Amino acid sequence: MAEQRSEDDVSEYLNQNPQLAQWVDSFRGYCESNKQWSARREFILRNMEAFPTVKPGVPSSSLDRLLSLSMVWANHIFLGCSYPQAVMDKIKEMGEGIVVLDVPVHRTTKDELTARGKRSCTADEDADSCVKRPKNAPNELDSRPAGRATSRPGSQKTGPLPQAPAEHQPFFNRLYKAVAWKLVSAGGFGPNLDHFEILRSCVESCKQTLTCVFVPLKDITGLPASRAQKEGHVCEIRCQAVYMGTGYGRDEPAARAMASKEALKVFQGRKVTVKICRRRYKGKDVEDLMLLDEQPRSQGFPPALSYPFQDEQLEEGSS
Repeated sequence: MAEQRSEDDVSEYLNQNPQLAQWVDSFRGYCESNKQWSARREFILRNMEAFPTVKPGVPSSSLDRLLSLSMVWANHIFLGCSYPQAVMDKIKEMGEGIVVLDVPVHRTTKDELTARGKRSCTADEDADSCVKRPKNAPNELDSRPAGRATSRPGSQKTGPLPQAPAEHQPFFNRLYKAVAWKLVSAGGFGPNLDHFEILRSCVESCKQTLTCVFVPLKDITGLPASRAQKEGHVCEIRCQAVYMGTGYGRDEPAARAMASKEALKVFQGRKVTVKICRRRYKGKDVEDLMLLDEQPRSQGFPPALSYPFQDEQLEEGSS
């Protein structure tokens, strides 16, 4: 009942201030449910007075900070994210008085984390916690892409292992939250952002790196006649061997920017999912690891520019 009264008070206030309602609703994230947005919207409205320079319709650093803190608070309440103690104290103070019913329970006690470490990795747990990395390179990727099928004598099968999507999913769940927070801080997804920098910084905050492959457009076979003679480059972006996006540009930086924009579009839904899908590579149908949203696809995937799961013996035999 307390939560209902709080929502009614906010709704009544916004009904009396339609311009304010339209302005604040522009900050709703693509991935937020009605319940999550209702709570975060109340957080923003309650704390506007603490940021005197925040004015509806006027961009400012104070507004960016308020929106960032609202996302941090929502991530903590609904997703169980934790932050430095000073930040936790700040959002706890700012969120005082906001009633949210049926909040998910997130077990993060020392005993729970210890017990989790003793169990075998499952699809719902972070596979990185069960991977031993070299001490001299804790943040470097293994030279062999994760999920890659190893060479098997007498076998011609190539492609990602069946368990690869489950192994990669925890990382991309973390990346999804990092991208969501970054885009909110930037004022939302749009054409004027530095898409590559946003994607790169989010991936590196999750202790991984992006892989970009560039191919001159004139070297790609099978293109429509309208594109076959055009100058330019095509860029393919992957992370942990998972395909994220392809883009075309007049030069490599432009192609990389477009590929990054396409990759960030996937993060606009309610979740991202790693799946094994069929696509073309060098004129052949192959299975590839793809990062997808929930939207149905009316067209097929663009041809792969790289294939990190290729069996070396098979590749040598076909050359």
